[in-house]
Amino acid sequence: MIEQYFTEVWNVLVQLSGPLLLGTLIAGAIHVILPSTFILKSLGKKGIGSVVNAALIGVPMPLCSCSVIPAAIGLKQDGATDGAATSFLISTPQTGVDSILVSASFLGWPFAIFKVFAAFVTGLIGGALVNSTEKNQSSRLQAEVRIIEEKKLHSKIIEALRYGVFDLLGMIYRWIALGIFVAAIITLIFPPGALANFAWIKGIGGMFLMLAIALPLYVCTTGSVPIAASLIAAGMPTGAALVFLMAGPASNIATIGAVYRVFGAKVLAIYLGTVAFFSMLFAWLFSWVIQPSSSIAHHHHTDGGGWFAISMSILVLMIFLFLAIYDLRKRSKAGDPIKSENPMATELNIKGMTCKHCAMTVTKALQSVPGVVKADVYMERGLAVVDGTTDVASLIKSVRDAGYEAAMRK
Repeated sequence: MIEQYFTEVWNVLVQLSGPLLLGTLIAGAIHVILPSTFILKSLGKKGIGSVVNAALIGVPMPLCSCSVIPAAIGLKQDGATDGAATSFLISTPQTGVDSILVSASFLGWPFAIFKVFAAFVTGLIGGALVNSTEKNQSSRLQAEVRIIEEKKLHSKIIEALRYGVFDLLGMIYRWIALGIFVAAIITLIFPPGALANFAWIKGIGGMFLMLAIALPLYVCTTGSVPIAASLIAAGMPTGAALVFLMAGPASNIATIGAVYRVFGAKVLAIYLGTVAFFSMLFAWLFSWVIQPSSSIAHHHHTDGGGWFAISMSILVLMIFLFLAIYDLRKRSKAGDPIKSENPMATELNIKGMTCKHCAMTVTKALQSVPGVVKADVYMERGLAVVDGTTDVASLIKSVRDAGYEAAMRK
């Protein structure tokens, strides 16, 4: 049984590794090439144009439901309309270049393309609904933008690799690993066709079950693909699995709380309602319009992969091991005392940070307060050390406006 389990783990890893690495490289290239000025200017205008741009930008961007919250809040603070921010918030975590390629590998290109289309339309409609409820939309595009420097090619390549490995894979590798292990467990517990014996799963009941599980659960969009593929192989209808892949990455308990704090109850209701309704609608449309490919049900039955697939799998294992060691070393240093050049520096306890994007958002929020000279944020400790002449109330308000909790450290 143990040997069979690890054989399944290896089969999933072999199929996932190549698309995952290719998607990571593409994501790094997008990060280096696409200037932030383009994003800000595209999302800060009134009307449906900003909503469309937000969905177009969000679909290929590799951010999960954890990191998309600070990104969306940052867009809002930089001048994006609430409709554009909501469109980005809904469409982005459902897809991403890495997820698209992994989905195509496991579930076929028709499924992957349909999921991209569904994410785009869902984000577009959600953002448009928010826009329709805002009587007085205002754009406050800030002058502060990232300066795009002309860098040499090797510098751009290094930056793309650094972003892909540390910022992207460093944020989701645990969830991808969890998805691989869970997919192997499902394959062992539910052999091919096992779930097909339950008639209620084939109808709307299966979709509602997936929706109830997915909405509050944190699911990484890439790591969830092997799980969905295993459920399909076990007999779960493809439409129900699509509900899981749309609603799961798009929402979780932490996301729901953050949206409520930053955007308010009205936007939260539109956000959840849009995700729930359209995940069900597109799941039904997929089952009706596109006949599931037979290759989906046999995604685990590989021959171990050729030399290239095996090499990619070993490389992914090495990267994951490196990231795990890197994280352990950071945590071991978390107990070291924080030294500031200013003995009068202000220390704040920050709650709600879960990834590097969160820390970057909090840093930006603190540095935007007048009088702040320097702000260092330590995600592992939930701590911020601020140098400058400003009052604590302004610092706390700035952090809370960014979607996090802050309090003076005692």
